[in-house]
Amino acid sequence: MKKAAIIGGGPAGLMAAEVLANAGHAVTVFDHKPSPGRKFLMAGRGGLNLTHSEPLEDFLSRYGNARDWLEPAIRAFTPADLRAWCEGLGQETFVGSSGRVFPRAMKASPLLRAWMARLESIDVRFRYSTRWTGWDAAGKLTFESADAATADAGAVTADAVLLALGGASWPKLGSDGSWAETLAQHNITLSPLRPSNGGFVVNWSDIFRNKFAGQPLKPITLTFKDRSLQGEAMITERGIEGGGIYALSGILREEITANGSATLMLDLRPGIPEDDLIDRLSAPMRGKSFAEFMRKEAGLSPVATSLLREAHKNPGQLLPEALAPLIKHFPLKLQAPFPIDRAISSAGGIVRAEVDDRFMLNRKPGVFAAGEMLDWEAPTGGYLLQATFATAVAAAKGMVDYLAKQPA
Repeated sequence: MKKAAIIGGGPAGLMAAEVLANAGHAVTVFDHKPSPGRKFLMAGRGGLNLTHSEPLEDFLSRYGNARDWLEPAIRAFTPADLRAWCEGLGQETFVGSSGRVFPRAMKASPLLRAWMARLESIDVRFRYSTRWTGWDAAGKLTFESADAATADAGAVTADAVLLALGGASWPKLGSDGSWAETLAQHNITLSPLRPSNGGFVVNWSDIFRNKFAGQPLKPITLTFKDRSLQGEAMITERGIEGGGIYALSGILREEITANGSATLMLDLRPGIPEDDLIDRLSAPMRGKSFAEFMRKEAGLSPVATSLLREAHKNPGQLLPEALAPLIKHFPLKLQAPFPIDRAISSAGGIVRAEVDDRFMLNRKPGVFAAGEMLDWEAPTGGYLLQATFATAVAAAKGMVDYLAKQPA
């Protein structure tokens, strides 16, 4: 039996702890919060989208440039494996109408309770309110107490370590990204932590903001460069967010970084060809207000109609040949991503060149990393948790192999 230290009590850390304990090692999980899985529990409030049921090839394509890096881990721990593991904890899963996979309870708390009971039954130990601060000169893990930030919580010797501290998008729940500075001090190369699956700032007029903040914009088709998808969005006081926006957030963020802004094209009336829309808009108004006319003839909601006024002071004066293209190709200028603490997840982290194929740090033999600490991102829909679990399993198995080669 060798000692394994897991830094971080989220899904990646808990999954790795299970694999290591089942392999016969003494496992201690350290977390700087008073309890584990806080972000996991928050995610469960919306239904806990565990993974997705689409064909694996389609599933893997959702990871973009990181696909080749993550693919071996996901093929070794597939969406089907994740569902089987969940059901092994007594939490039946089902496939929703969108293909997303959820636990039947539609919450994270029953799953986490069953999981913690299993971990305790295989002697996984936990140390809470203990923040990891790096390594001392002898290579021991160093910690400080969260109850008294200056208090030394002692140095810990471990035969293998997993870093599973999450990203930087949920600081109140523990994922605060503070580990980035610690790793940088040890010459670990990181890609900057950036918001992912988040909204964007739009310079709304005061009239539009005050009237429509909190209202959905749907159905719409969103297009940016060669990417196009049908979805919906939510108007906020500061800008726009929602599922359709999140799916394009990575390429929109990078465009803003490169050029200062990004113009997202919206089709406010998908399903109707532009020529047909011109014909509809050619009908006489007969005393109707512009909003009433657009609702009846074009099928636009009040928020979509008012959005036209954000681009043109008086869209009612436009000829149908000019108004229809504006509806079908509405240019929405995005000024900046929302702050990272408002995003669902984060991009950036430990770059792939810093780890081997089992996610062990090349500069720190015996130290592994998993989950959002690694430099990848994915859209919502189950892809985030799936890769988090899969990289944790792969890293934990790598730790088991590493420990087997170490002298007793």
